[in-house]
Amino acid sequence: MNLADDTIRVSGPRGGTSTRLPSPYLLFLGDTTEPAYAKTAFGLRDWARDRCVGQFSLPGATVTTGLPELRPEQAVAAGALGLLIGVANIGGVIPPSWLPALLNALGAGLDLVAGMHSRLTDVPELQKAAERYGRRLFDVRVPPADIPIASGRRRSGRRILTVGTDCALGKKYTALAVARGLRARGIAADFRATGQTGIMIAGEGIPIDAVVSDFVAGAAESLSPAADPSHVDVIEGQGSLFHPSYAGVSLGLLHGSQPDLFIACHQPGRQDILGHPGLPTPSLELLIEQTVALGSLTSPAIRCAGVSLNTMHLDPAAADAAIEEVTRRLSVPAADPIRGGPRLEALLDACMA
Repeated sequence: MNLADDTIRVSGPRGGTSTRLPSPYLLFLGDTTEPAYAKTAFGLRDWARDRCVGQFSLPGATVTTGLPELRPEQAVAAGALGLLIGVANIGGVIPPSWLPALLNALGAGLDLVAGMHSRLTDVPELQKAAERYGRRLFDVRVPPADIPIASGRRRSGRRILTVGTDCALGKKYTALAVARGLRARGIAADFRATGQTGIMIAGEGIPIDAVVSDFVAGAAESLSPAADPSHVDVIEGQGSLFHPSYAGVSLGLLHGSQPDLFIACHQPGRQDILGHPGLPTPSLELLIEQTVALGSLTSPAIRCAGVSLNTMHLDPAAADAAIEEVTRRLSVPAADPIRGGPRLEALLDACMA
């Protein structure tokens, strides 16, 4: 994880491919006004801060990482080598309004890095500019070509999957924190990245939502192969079983991961599914019930290890109250992994049980 030279490996059953990304980065926030859509920028800031020199926003943006606001020319002077698109918007598109800024970055001497569904290499203006300025375009959201269909067979080793009541509420952060916590206890544990941000942080993985649907479960099997019985793979969840846009990815990942345990992730106070006003966020009870019911197809003994709450919008007292209420109500450990403390230790205890 956090490879110093920023080499990423897109995993595959026969080795995958390796690419070295151009860091340090200038994080591009575009004109984003929804913090949840800037999760790539926040992820790099929080888990790979040493590779980020600043942020670059367009007029109208209201989201900030708190890093210095720099123009591409200033970022180059500060040592940046690449402009990394820190936005994961609905559909993963590169809107035309971003093109002048991206072209400016290329002209200033920055390579471009993105994990969007829309690929940089498919935008003619960016291709031509990259050739003109001698710059490179890196698309991280590209799965390996040799993914098999899932076998459904049980395999050795232990697996923990993070699942959520919605997307963009802490599944990646939870998996990273739990993997780190288990390693600190002397457990052989690996974080398994399934999205572009996780891959950029960890240095390897498979962008699950870019895999053809028939092969999603097979990709999850390849990502967490048979291992020593004491080894733990902590697998980054994607989407939500209750999200009308992304439930299919979540289900395939659940079946292929074959988790022994799962951690239910939730953000207190989130009323509606992201991007779908009026569609209520499900309860943790319903999430746990559905995950057990659907996950038992490939992991008959699947169970919930505990709950991860994203309390970033709450003050310490309110966060503690929310965590305590969930712990009492569900009779499982609950914690905010970013706040840490004894509650996180209790969640890690449950992950080792």
